[in-house]
Amino acid sequence: MKSSFGNSVSVTISGESHGGALVAVLSGLAPGIPVDEGFIAAQLTKRRPAGIISTARREDDKFEILSGVFGGFTTGTPITILIPNENTVSRDYSEIACCARPGHADYAAQCKYHGYQDYRGGGHFSGRVTAALVAAGAIAISALNRRGIKIGTHIASCGGVKDRAFGNFDGDIDLLNSENFAVLDAEAGKKMEKAILSAKESLDSVGGVLETAVIGVPAGVGEPFFDSVESCLSHILFSIPAIKGVEFGSGFAMADMRASEANDPFGIDENGKIQTKTNHNGGINGGITNGAPIIFRCAVKPTPSVARPQQTVDFVKEEEKILEIHGRHDPAIVHRARVVADSAAAIALCDLLAQRYGTDWLGG
Repeated sequence: MKSSFGNSVSVTISGESHGGALVAVLSGLAPGIPVDEGFIAAQLTKRRPAGIISTARREDDKFEILSGVFGGFTTGTPITILIPNENTVSRDYSEIACCARPGHADYAAQCKYHGYQDYRGGGHFSGRVTAALVAAGAIAISALNRRGIKIGTHIASCGGVKDRAFGNFDGDIDLLNSENFAVLDAEAGKKMEKAILSAKESLDSVGGVLETAVIGVPAGVGEPFFDSVESCLSHILFSIPAIKGVEFGSGFAMADMRASEANDPFGIDENGKIQTKTNHNGGINGGITNGAPIIFRCAVKPTPSVARPQQTVDFVKEEEKILEIHGRHDPAIVHRARVVADSAAAIALCDLLAQRYGTDWLGG
């Protein structure tokens, strides 16, 4: 099993939903990058469940940096972060250990790991493991911010409600990064929360779409074909549980456009900088950044654990049965996943930038 991503800058994650702890190892970052533990804690807070629109499982996400940081700065050696699991109720899963929960990885895990997998809470497949990604991503985000690169994600749609589009990227990103429920239109956010609560009352769940903007990445980063910016970002984004689609710029809508609509005309701004006048391609041409904001969207599926009766099988007894899932589950995870998308993108971009300019470039 490969649990690492990246080349020049890489991340390795380990742990299970109900295991002793989660671990992230971030390697390849330059020495001298400030590490703000308060910022890491704040990022983890954005991922944590909160209020009645989230699971009742609450974790403090207290973390410990075991290596790679000294005196508040990166040393250049691997950074190891430990996040203990504390609030686990494993008995909720003992009765369904051999059942393939619809929408979950239980049966696929059984086929791959031959019954030796940790089934509690989804084990290594659980969204709980993304806490390790967020902790590592917080350090990557800090490194990018020092180079003038900013990342922000909003809930573009949820429960049939749409948020407004990005406008002033710099201001909108600052706004999103200050919010726990990341929307650009507060009224749309209230309607989304009502839609989530409605699904919860119906013993169901909803999904949504996340839209991310990255500003400040220089033109010329990335490679054609296999290590394109789209390839590398999609690789890590699809590693986030529940992400089932990724598109860049106008994405699938470009299939219904003509070239005269989809092409981004170039011009020169008042400062003499070459830039595109539109951004249907999401800041990327030929797999390489063109200096415009990188824009991508992620489709987040509904939380698969719902209390409604669902048809399944006992894969040990090979019998069909009706399953009713009990325990603590989210009626939506899209609002918690946005900081995971930010973190994943930051790690991938640190890797791409280090490959283009060298690892010391991130050290400033």
